[in-house]
Amino acid sequence: MKNSGFYKLKFLVTPEEMRSTLELFQQKECRFTLSNYAATTHDLDQVCEAYETYYQYFTAQEKPNYHPHWVYSVACNLDQRISGFFMKNEGHSFPVQEQWAEDEFPYILLSLPKGFQVNLQDERGNYYIYEDIREHLPLTYALFEEASQSIKKMTKPLRFKVYAGYHQMHYRSRSLRYGLAQVQLKR
Repeated sequence: MKNSGFYKLKFLVTPEEMRSTLELFQQKECRFTLSNYAATTHDLDQVCEAYETYYQYFTAQEKPNYHPHWVYSVACNLDQRISGFFMKNEGHSFPVQEQWAEDEFPYILLSLPKGFQVNLQDERGNYYIYEDIREHLPLTYALFEEASQSIKKMTKPLRFKVYAGYHQMHYRSRSLRYGLAQVQLKR
């Protein structure tokens, strides 16, 4: 399907680096909304505090008795209509000794839909198509690019080694980026 899918950036940065990224959205007067039933709106400090809790879970020597989630809708009114981004936590799985490891590398996914819904009508009735979001919401796309470039300056692609018996396997993820974050996985 033409113009389907999402622009995505997967990354993990320190809370200070995340604050500087989120400030880009705040400068454009974006709203941070939890993806709960009440659609609770948070200010920048609340979003940063929630991220710090999420980040500390994965960097602590001993894991707390909770598993944090960090999921926000970032709504903006840049192109004379409401549009936005989605930011949520996910995990990158990897194999160890020909099995999937118990742990995952945590990351935040920043995404923006590639398509913009255009409603049309013809003799058969009403329907819609998706057109390129860059044409319909250029300021929203520009903000996504600005945030992506800012994050890419703070991070590098993730590289790691996994030992599988006598063999050492090297992984390089082009889509997953890590900054100064030092993640502690279970042993």
